[in-house]
Amino acid sequence: MKRSFFITGTDTGVGKTEVACMLARAFRASGLKPGVMKPVETGCPERDGRLVPMDALRLKEASGTGAELDIINPYRFAPPLAPLTASGLSGTTIEFKKIKSCFKELSNTHDIMLVEGAGGLLTPVAQDTYMADLALDLGLPAVIVSANRLGTINHTLMTLKCAVGMGIEVAGIILNNSEPHGDDLSRAHNRAELERLSPAPVLFEAPFSSKNKAPFLPEEGLVASLLQV
Repeated sequence: MKRSFFITGTDTGVGKTEVACMLARAFRASGLKPGVMKPVETGCPERDGRLVPMDALRLKEASGTGAELDIINPYRFAPPLAPLTASGLSGTTIEFKKIKSCFKELSNTHDIMLVEGAGGLLTPVAQDTYMADLALDLGLPAVIVSANRLGTINHTLMTLKCAVGMGIEVAGIILNNSEPHGDDLSRAHNRAELERLSPAPVLFEAPFSSKNKAPFLPEEGLVASLLQV
């Protein structure tokens, strides 16, 4: 199977999409043709009578893929809720079979796949199934995105324990500076502590980047390290 990754987070709002876009640009810069998926997106605004998956659109742009948006994002909902709740309010059942079919179609035409989950590993997707189950069903190792802030050590280690306990391979952690530097003293120490305590490597620390700055590209070593996992 081609090398592919499931991008998950320690919580919602930690910068999964930013990191997934960064990885897509990095793989493109290395000469690869990345494919992307956001299987389920909630909180989608409505425009011209249609729901617009903003995260999926960002992933599509960053990857440069010509794939159809409905394949990249087969399920989208308006309520900003967990997928199980949002789909229930819409009278829809999220089916892994459909997601796997879209993944296979994209995988056949791309060198590498990045699949971004919604929320964390225990975010409910359908009855008795979670994002972790989707990662397992697709057979993908996880890249854990952690926000560099107070509390991230606990949240990251809990996510790691959950992943390992459920049988998910963890390719590594990307520590994301999702906010400008403030007076949070932990930000200067979190990476070193995670490197000391985590059985999975800290692959990279992404700097804060405001929307009016050019997209950030990590050093080439990140791509090489992921491809060697």
